[in-house]
Amino acid sequence: MTTDRPSVKPAGTTAALIDCGSLDAALDVFAALSVARERGEFHADELVPAAQTVLVLGGDGRNPRGIAAKLPALLAASHAAARAQAAGPEVNIPVHYSGPDLTEVAALTGMSEEAVVARHTAASYAVAFTGFAPGFAYLSGGDPALAVPRRATPRARIEPGSVGLAGEFSGVYPRESPGGWQIIGSTSARMWDTEREQPAALLAGGLVRFTAVREKTEIHATRATAPQRNTDPDRPGAVLRVVDAGLQTLVQDAGRLGAAGMGVGRAGTAIRGAYRTANALVGNAPGAAALELGHGGFAADALATVVLALTGAVRQGRITGPFGSRNVAHGTPFRLSDGERLTLGPAGRGLRSILALRGGVGGDAFLGSRSRDTLAGLGPAPLTVGDEIRPAGAAASAVGAPAPQDPDLPSEGDVATLRVVLGPRDDWFDADAVARLTTQQWTVAPQSDRVGVRLTGEPLRRDAAHADAELPSEGVVLGSLQVPPDGQPVLFLADHPLTGGYPVIAVVHDDDIELAAQLAPGTTVRFTLFTDQPHTRTETRQ
Repeated sequence: MTTDRPSVKPAGTTAALIDCGSLDAALDVFAALSVARERGEFHADELVPAAQTVLVLGGDGRNPRGIAAKLPALLAASHAAARAQAAGPEVNIPVHYSGPDLTEVAALTGMSEEAVVARHTAASYAVAFTGFAPGFAYLSGGDPALAVPRRATPRARIEPGSVGLAGEFSGVYPRESPGGWQIIGSTSARMWDTEREQPAALLAGGLVRFTAVREKTEIHATRATAPQRNTDPDRPGAVLRVVDAGLQTLVQDAGRLGAAGMGVGRAGTAIRGAYRTANALVGNAPGAAALELGHGGFAADALATVVLALTGAVRQGRITGPFGSRNVAHGTPFRLSDGERLTLGPAGRGLRSILALRGGVGGDAFLGSRSRDTLAGLGPAPLTVGDEIRPAGAAASAVGAPAPQDPDLPSEGDVATLRVVLGPRDDWFDADAVARLTTQQWTVAPQSDRVGVRLTGEPLRRDAAHADAELPSEGVVLGSLQVPPDGQPVLFLADHPLTGGYPVIAVVHDDDIELAAQLAPGTTVRFTLFTDQPHTRTETRQ
């Protein structure tokens, strides 16, 4: 993948991947673009550096050819300032070197365990990039003699604070997770702490040094709690109490921007259009938090009179109580009076719905958002029976006019069509695999979730040159079709990881992401290459 100069590849319709060819070149590009962005010479929602690439999300990322044209001048103009900006204070991390893989690392490197520790503590590291999990930093600049491969079989559970090696990088696991790094020690330093103003201890460009200590101190992860309960007497009182939370009802808003430097993705609602419509129907300002309903039904009792709106996948609903019984209108604001119960069934077509509350769903924001990120474990916990929901404040305007429902949502047995843009790694696959992506039909597997839609079909195989190659971690975008070694694609949704290590053969068009998020298990999917021509989104099998 080494190149003489950076090349720019489209990553869907809203992002571009700059392939720099090496870690040093990627760091130079990232630093230069960061400086140009501060000067107003370059625009992006996020910049995501990785092992050999920089991902540009939004802004100039929508025009890869434009980036390629201006990149040489930006690099030349920003080089000196970028180098100066990259330096930062050194963070010292105390490590108890007693990891389960220390002996194996010593054998792999031909050193004693004491020599491994000595070399690991002698080096000065730089935070090259973040990813994999919030607060997980890839540290470069270590002793080349300590470059070791990942474990052949990843562990299902690695403790928070574990210090590991993988290839040319060192890193510290910020929380319990699976992983394949070689663990040589542990630290009591918290790499990720939601109680801090800046939760991540390490940011790109920072400097790190490890120090050996004798005592091992355990650290414990904290669980995110639901912020719906009303514990502040100065805040509005609760208006709903959950009676049936379904299989996954989440608080969601437009998501988190500006947190990529800490390894945190945007997340937010999976069905953006339905979310915007629901907020408009109840008179909320854009960005107000709402409830996103997934599998199963939902029911809640009104503790005070409230105005609600239901959008997205259509659900049969009833309101019952002291004033009688009536149906719930879809795409229209409706009133739920004190003492009444709202009961919603599962989605008839599609999968996800938005239930908006006039005034927005209240609760504490984290990194500027109330949304739940299911992969990172950030934001309010999924709703459970007994949770109380209160408004965030006053509505912004009057309720809106009824909105028509979407007639094209798929159900089991239907065929949904999604437009895709090839790349950025379609060149890792042979011509037959690229053709197979768009000529066969794919079935949505039951294991699908907000992280991604898992698809089954005839596998997509890599070409001979990349059959056994390992892709260095690089940024991935919403809608990416990432292909793991088994050849079965995963279509990334709202809670996808910030970076990934498998090639992305294509990216779903941004305008079709909402349809992708409505694909229930058993639905059939067909991909078609993006053109400017109108297309049929859903076909019903006869």
